[in-house]
Amino acid sequence: MNRAVVTGLALLAAVVVQVAIAPQIALFGVVPNLVFLVVVTLALLEGPVAGSVAGFVGGLLFDLLGASVVGPYALVFCVAGYVAGLINANMLAEGWLLPVSVVFIASVGAEITYGVIMAVLDIGLPFWSALVRIMLLGAVYNTVLAVALYPLMTRVLRRDRTVKACLHAS
Repeated sequence: MNRAVVTGLALLAAVVVQVAIAPQIALFGVVPNLVFLVVVTLALLEGPVAGSVAGFVGGLLFDLLGASVVGPYALVFCVAGYVAGLINANMLAEGWLLPVSVVFIASVGAEITYGVIMAVLDIGLPFWSALVRIMLLGAVYNTVLAVALYPLMTRVLRRDRTVKACLHAS
């Protein structure tokens, strides 16, 4: 199947699951960001250009389904996809530790950047109260889900389709 079609379907599926299922699995009021996980996984597999394009498209779809302004998630996911994609060339092993670490760092950065954008626009919770209650907890939640979902997402999104069956440290 064409690479763009697979990527588009993965992003569309992530958006649908994000809207339909993710709110049902919220912990302490924090909803995991499945679109973000697909963007970072794709960026790690395909590089910065694919990561930034997927980030922009996924973020825009995510923004369009929300009740807030359109654009912040498109910008944040685009940058996060690009930066995570830069690590693509430096990934030395198939293990799970580096990708999960990248998800955590990218998630913290994306959450804080989104919080700053929303604070500048004077929308949502005050930045400092949202930092611990939503942003950092959201990054931890995304990271925990990445441990479970990264192997599955790499099987779907990987170009050569050869992914080791078990998780091991890098």
